[in-house]
Amino acid sequence: MQAQWYFDFISPFAWLQLRKVIALRARITIEPVPILFAAVLDKLGQLGPAEIPGKRDFTYRFVQWQAAQQGVPLRFPPAHPFNPLPASRLCVAAGTGWDAVERIFVHIWQNGEAADSVDALRGLAHELGIEDVDTALADDEVKQQLRANTAQALENGVFGVPTLRLGSELFWGDDATGMAVQHLDDPQYFDRDEYRRLAALPQAVQRRR
Repeated sequence: MQAQWYFDFISPFAWLQLRKVIALRARITIEPVPILFAAVLDKLGQLGPAEIPGKRDFTYRFVQWQAAQQGVPLRFPPAHPFNPLPASRLCVAAGTGWDAVERIFVHIWQNGEAADSVDALRGLAHELGIEDVDTALADDEVKQQLRANTAQALENGVFGVPTLRLGSELFWGDDATGMAVQHLDDPQYFDRDEYRRLAALPQAVQRRR
């Protein structure tokens, strides 16, 4: 079974799920795939949760509460939403290995540091072995890889981050991690009984425009 973890560093929920996904690597090989969440939202014609008044405040409180419940350190960066492109490009430039993924997440969501510019990430980039940071993050191949990752995610049906893809099945969000584990334990679990009926349920009402 092929598995990918689609994420964007802008998501605190991806930070919450990171340790669980790393733990799942003891059972299955998982490829980390940084994508541009904003591009996914644009393609689907949606707003991000932090762009909706009321939902933004609730989301921040909810993720902070969840982090406390799970014992995961969480400190928001100086501004949110922020431009995650520099962090995502750094991840790709560093080879998109799990060590780089984790260290960038720690920088943003555990240490609460900015990640929205080359200068904000310069020290971390040096720690990851990138000396000429400006050139690395401006590299056309790095930019193209990030675009290709996002296109792949959309082609596979990804609509939000983080999303864990196991085979052809998508599990969206940190709170769906248990569902993903259930699928690993029993790949046929969601193909029977009421789940099968739900999958075939027609859409009877269209939203008014």
